[in-house]
Amino acid sequence: MNNTPFIRSTRANNAMREVRITPNFLPHADGSCLIEFGNTKVICTASIDPNVPPFLRGKNQGWITAEYGMLPAATATRTRREAAAGKQGGRTQEIQRLIGRSLRAVTDLTLLGERQILIDCDVIQADGGTRTAAITGAFIALKMAIMRLTEQKVIPTNPTREALAAVSVGVVGGMPLLDLDYPEDSGCDCDVNIVMTASGKLIEIQGTAEGAPFDLNTLQQLIDLAKKGIQELLIKQQEILNT
Repeated sequence: MNNTPFIRSTRANNAMREVRITPNFLPHADGSCLIEFGNTKVICTASIDPNVPPFLRGKNQGWITAEYGMLPAATATRTRREAAAGKQGGRTQEIQRLIGRSLRAVTDLTLLGERQILIDCDVIQADGGTRTAAITGAFIALKMAIMRLTEQKVIPTNPTREALAAVSVGVVGGMPLLDLDYPEDSGCDCDVNIVMTASGKLIEIQGTAEGAPFDLNTLQQLIDLAKKGIQELLIKQQEILNT
Protein backbone atom coordinates (compact mmCIF):
# COMPACT_ATOMS: atom_id res chain seq x y z
CA MET A 1 0.00 0.00 0.00
CA ASN A 2 1.24 3.48 -0.88
CA ASN A 3 1.18 5.61 2.28
CA THR A 4 2.84 8.63 0.68
CA PRO A 5 0.73 11.76 1.35
CA PHE A 6 -0.81 13.27 -1.76
CA ILE A 7 1.06 16.35 -2.98
CA ARG A 8 -0.11 18.32 -6.00
CA SER A 9 2.41 18.79 -8.76
CA THR A 10 1.15 22.16 -10.01
CA ARG A 11 -0.16 23.97 -6.91
CA ALA A 12 -0.10 23.73 -3.14
CA ASN A 13 -2.70 21.61 -1.39
CA ASN A 14 -4.20 24.79 0.13
CA ALA A 15 -4.22 26.76 -3.14
CA MET A 16 -7.13 27.61 -5.42
CA ARG A 17 -6.92 26.99 -9.12
CA GLU A 18 -6.53 30.14 -11.17
CA VAL A 19 -9.81 32.05 -10.88
CA ARG A 20 -10.86 34.32 -13.74
CA ILE A 21 -14.05 36.38 -13.84
CA THR A 22 -15.25 38.21 -16.94
CA PRO A 23 -18.11 40.60 -16.07
CA ASN A 24 -20.91 41.62 -18.45
CA PHE A 25 -20.25 38.51 -20.51
CA LEU A 26 -23.68 38.57 -22.16
CA PRO A 27 -25.13 41.90 -23.31
CA HIS A 28 -28.84 41.20 -22.85
CA ALA A 29 -28.85 39.98 -19.23
CA ASP A 30 -29.40 42.37 -16.31
CA GLY A 31 -26.23 40.92 -14.80
CA SER A 32 -23.77 38.38 -16.15
CA CYS A 33 -20.28 36.95 -15.90
CA LEU A 34 -18.13 34.12 -17.11
CA ILE A 35 -16.44 32.53 -14.11
CA GLU A 36 -13.55 30.09 -14.43
CA PHE A 37 -12.09 27.87 -11.73
CA GLY A 38 -9.14 26.45 -13.65
CA ASN A 39 -10.66 24.56 -16.58
CA THR A 40 -14.18 24.74 -15.17
CA LYS A 41 -16.11 27.49 -16.95
CA VAL A 42 -19.63 28.65 -16.12
CA ILE A 43 -21.73 31.45 -17.61
CA CYS A 44 -23.91 33.04 -14.92
CA THR A 45 -26.72 35.46 -15.71
CA ALA A 46 -29.42 37.31 -13.78
CA SER A 47 -32.70 38.42 -15.35
CA ILE A 48 -35.24 40.67 -13.64
CA ASP A 49 -38.84 39.48 -13.94
CA PRO A 50 -41.65 41.86 -12.86
CA ASN A 51 -43.77 38.88 -11.81
CA VAL A 52 -43.44 36.68 -8.75
CA PRO A 53 -44.47 33.03 -8.41
CA PRO A 54 -48.18 32.50 -7.61
CA PHE A 55 -47.53 31.66 -3.96
CA LEU A 56 -46.05 35.17 -3.41
CA ARG A 57 -48.64 37.28 -5.21
CA GLY A 58 -50.02 40.05 -3.05
CA LYS A 59 -47.41 39.54 -0.31
CA ASN A 60 -45.16 42.47 -1.33
CA GLN A 61 -42.13 40.20 -1.41
CA GLY A 62 -39.68 39.22 -4.10
CA TRP A 63 -38.06 35.92 -5.01
CA ILE A 64 -34.78 34.56 -6.36
CA THR A 65 -34.68 31.27 -8.20
CA ALA A 66 -32.04 29.49 -10.26
CA GLU A 67 -31.64 27.12 -13.16
CA TYR A 68 -28.48 25.10 -13.82
CA GLY A 69 -27.44 23.18 -16.90
CA MET A 70 -24.45 21.63 -18.58
CA LEU A 71 -23.68 21.71 -22.29
CA PRO A 72 -23.38 18.26 -23.89
CA ALA A 73 -19.70 18.75 -24.74
CA ALA A 74 -18.78 20.26 -21.35
CA THR A 75 -17.36 16.91 -20.27
CA ALA A 76 -14.96 14.47 -21.92
CA THR A 77 -17.86 12.19 -22.85
CA ARG A 78 -20.88 13.91 -24.39
CA THR A 79 -23.76 14.28 -21.97
CA ARG A 80 -27.25 13.97 -23.42
CA ARG A 81 -29.34 17.12 -23.18
CA GLU A 82 -31.91 16.82 -20.42
CA ALA A 83 -34.49 18.41 -22.72
CA ALA A 84 -34.03 15.45 -25.06
CA ALA A 85 -34.66 13.08 -22.16
CA GLY A 86 -37.84 14.96 -21.27
CA LYS A 87 -36.91 15.69 -17.65
CA GLN A 88 -34.21 17.13 -15.44
CA GLY A 89 -31.91 14.78 -13.60
CA GLY A 90 -31.78 14.66 -9.83
CA ARG A 91 -28.29 16.22 -9.76
CA THR A 92 -29.45 19.21 -11.82
CA GLN A 93 -32.47 19.80 -9.59
CA GLU A 94 -30.34 19.56 -6.46
CA ILE A 95 -27.74 22.05 -7.72
CA GLN A 96 -30.19 24.67 -8.92
CA ARG A 97 -32.06 24.49 -5.62
CA LEU A 98 -28.74 24.95 -3.82
CA ILE A 99 -27.92 28.04 -5.90
CA GLY A 100 -31.32 29.61 -5.26
CA ARG A 101 -31.24 28.77 -1.53
CA SER A 102 -27.78 30.27 -1.16
CA LEU A 103 -28.67 33.57 -2.82
CA ARG A 104 -31.94 33.94 -0.90
CA ALA A 105 -30.05 33.42 2.35
CA VAL A 106 -28.15 36.71 1.90
CA THR A 107 -31.01 38.76 0.44
CA ASP A 108 -33.86 40.61 2.15
CA LEU A 109 -36.61 39.55 -0.23
CA THR A 110 -39.07 42.10 1.16
CA LEU A 111 -36.87 44.89 -0.27
CA LEU A 112 -37.16 43.47 -3.80
CA GLY A 113 -40.86 44.25 -3.99
CA GLU A 114 -43.09 41.97 -6.05
CA ARG A 115 -40.51 40.91 -8.62
CA GLN A 116 -38.17 37.99 -8.99
CA ILE A 117 -34.64 37.60 -10.23
CA LEU A 118 -34.00 34.55 -12.37
CA ILE A 119 -30.48 33.13 -12.21
CA ASP A 120 -29.15 30.92 -14.99
CA CYS A 121 -25.89 29.00 -14.60
CA ASP A 122 -24.70 27.20 -17.71
CA VAL A 123 -21.58 25.03 -17.55
CA ILE A 124 -19.68 25.25 -20.83
CA GLN A 125 -16.66 23.27 -19.58
CA ALA A 126 -16.49 21.00 -16.54
CA ASP A 127 -13.39 20.02 -14.60
CA GLY A 128 -14.72 19.70 -11.06
CA GLY A 129 -16.37 22.27 -8.81
CA THR A 130 -19.10 23.33 -11.24
CA ARG A 131 -21.66 23.98 -8.51
CA THR A 132 -19.29 26.05 -6.40
CA ALA A 133 -18.18 28.10 -9.41
CA ALA A 134 -21.84 28.57 -10.32
CA ILE A 135 -22.76 29.85 -6.86
CA THR A 136 -19.79 32.24 -6.75
CA GLY A 137 -20.56 33.59 -10.22
CA ALA A 138 -24.31 33.70 -9.56
CA PHE A 139 -23.77 36.13 -6.71
CA ILE A 140 -21.92 38.49 -9.04
CA ALA A 141 -24.72 38.32 -11.62
CA LEU A 142 -27.34 38.84 -8.91
CA LYS A 143 -25.50 41.81 -7.47
CA MET A 144 -25.20 43.42 -10.92
CA ALA A 145 -28.94 43.07 -11.47
CA ILE A 146 -29.67 44.55 -8.04
CA MET A 147 -27.30 47.44 -8.72
CA ARG A 148 -29.32 48.15 -11.86
CA LEU A 149 -32.55 48.21 -9.84
CA THR A 150 -31.12 50.59 -7.25
CA GLU A 151 -29.48 52.89 -9.83
CA GLN A 152 -32.80 53.17 -11.66
CA LYS A 153 -34.54 53.78 -8.30
CA VAL A 154 -36.86 50.84 -8.89
CA ILE A 155 -36.07 49.71 -5.36
CA PRO A 156 -35.00 52.15 -2.62
CA THR A 157 -32.07 50.28 -1.16
CA ASN A 158 -29.72 47.33 -1.65
CA PRO A 159 -31.41 44.13 -0.36
CA THR A 160 -28.26 42.00 -0.18
CA ARG A 161 -27.10 41.65 3.42
CA GLU A 162 -23.60 40.40 2.57
CA ALA A 163 -21.62 38.60 -0.09
CA LEU A 164 -21.17 34.84 -0.38
CA ALA A 165 -19.01 32.39 -2.29
CA ALA A 166 -18.53 28.64 -2.45
CA VAL A 167 -15.68 26.19 -2.90
CA SER A 168 -15.06 22.46 -2.83
CA VAL A 169 -12.65 20.75 -0.45
CA GLY A 170 -11.81 17.12 0.13
CA VAL A 171 -9.32 14.52 1.26
CA VAL A 172 -7.17 12.79 -1.35
CA GLY A 173 -4.49 10.31 -0.31
CA GLY A 174 -4.94 11.35 3.31
CA MET A 175 -4.34 15.05 2.58
CA PRO A 176 -6.94 17.84 2.78
CA LEU A 177 -7.16 19.72 -0.53
CA LEU A 178 -8.75 23.02 -1.54
CA ASP A 179 -10.72 23.42 -4.79
CA LEU A 180 -10.72 19.91 -6.25
CA ASP A 181 -10.44 19.42 -10.00
CA TYR A 182 -12.10 16.44 -11.67
CA PRO A 183 -9.28 13.86 -11.25
CA GLU A 184 -8.97 14.81 -7.55
CA ASP A 185 -12.73 14.77 -7.05
CA SER A 186 -13.15 11.38 -8.73
CA GLY A 187 -10.40 9.84 -6.60
CA CYS A 188 -11.05 11.49 -3.24
CA ASP A 189 -11.72 9.87 0.12
CA CYS A 190 -14.27 12.53 0.95
CA ASP A 191 -15.79 15.44 -0.94
CA VAL A 192 -17.29 18.54 0.71
CA ASN A 193 -18.89 21.60 -0.89
CA ILE A 194 -19.14 24.65 1.34
CA VAL A 195 -21.12 27.87 0.87
CA MET A 196 -20.07 30.67 3.22
CA THR A 197 -20.84 34.36 3.71
CA ALA A 198 -18.34 37.20 3.93
CA SER A 199 -18.76 37.23 7.72
CA GLY A 200 -17.78 33.57 7.89
CA LYS A 201 -21.28 32.16 8.45
CA LEU A 202 -22.14 28.85 6.85
CA ILE A 203 -25.04 28.60 4.45
CA GLU A 204 -24.57 24.99 3.40
CA ILE A 205 -22.20 22.09 3.87
CA GLN A 206 -22.57 19.13 1.53
CA GLY A 207 -20.21 16.37 2.59
CA THR A 208 -19.87 12.77 1.47
CA ALA A 209 -17.44 9.99 2.34
CA GLU A 210 -16.46 8.57 -1.03
CA GLY A 211 -14.07 6.08 0.57
CA ALA A 212 -13.48 5.79 4.32
CA PRO A 213 -15.68 7.77 6.76
CA PHE A 214 -14.16 10.99 8.08
CA ASP A 215 -14.26 12.44 11.58
CA LEU A 216 -15.20 15.87 12.96
CA ASN A 217 -11.56 16.92 13.20
CA THR A 218 -11.14 16.33 9.46
CA LEU A 219 -14.35 18.22 8.76
CA GLN A 220 -13.06 21.21 10.74
CA GLN A 221 -9.80 21.15 8.78
CA LEU A 222 -11.79 21.18 5.55
CA ILE A 223 -14.00 24.06 6.73
CA ASP A 224 -10.90 26.09 7.64
CA LEU A 225 -9.42 25.32 4.23
CA ALA A 226 -12.66 26.34 2.50
CA LYS A 227 -12.75 29.60 4.47
CA LYS A 228 -9.32 30.50 3.10
CA GLY A 229 -10.44 29.88 -0.48
CA ILE A 230 -13.75 31.69 -0.02
CA GLN A 231 -12.01 34.77 1.36
CA GLU A 232 -9.91 34.87 -1.82
CA LEU A 233 -13.03 34.51 -3.96
CA LEU A 234 -14.80 37.30 -2.08
CA ILE A 235 -11.91 39.65 -2.84
CA LYS A 236 -12.15 38.80 -6.55
CA GLN A 237 -15.91 39.33 -6.50
CA GLN A 238 -15.50 42.75 -4.90
CA GLU A 239 -12.87 43.77 -7.44
CA ILE A 240 -15.33 42.98 -10.24
CA LEU A 241 -18.30 44.70 -8.61
CA ASN A 242 -16.31 47.84 -7.81
CA THR A 243 -15.20 48.41 -11.41
